[in-house]
Amino acid sequence: MKIQGWMFLLCGLFFAAADVVYWFWSKEPTGTTAMAISVGLALMIGYYLLFTARRIGDQPEDNKEAEISDGAGEIGFYSPHSWWPLFVCLSAALTFFGFAVGWWLFFIGLFCTVMAMIGFVFQYYRGNFSH
Repeated sequence: MKIQGWMFLLCGLFFAAADVVYWFWSKEPTGTTAMAISVGLALMIGYYLLFTARRIGDQPEDNKEAEISDGAGEIGFYSPHSWWPLFVCLSAALTFFGFAVGWWLFFIGLFCTVMAMIGFVFQYYRGNFSH
């Protein structure tokens, strides 16, 4: 994870330099803002990866002499039968649609989004699949 973190940080620095050059060359605010957002996203992901790598230690991809089989095994838990991501996406779409239609629909969508996110987070705390 350390290598990926440093790659994202270097991409963020490159985007920052390209953003400054783009601003002085074009004076166009839309492209400059898009590049600035790219800088922020790259630096945020790089920081997260370096922070996580420091917390969990060296991974097989950080070892130059590691084999592919060193990374084998359980990676995490995936919920194969969950409907909650669909509800989160539909309610988020309703929320963003509320920006175009009216505030009343925005608040209904916001409520639905919060409820769907609560259901998504706590789906394995109740019912047949509780641990």
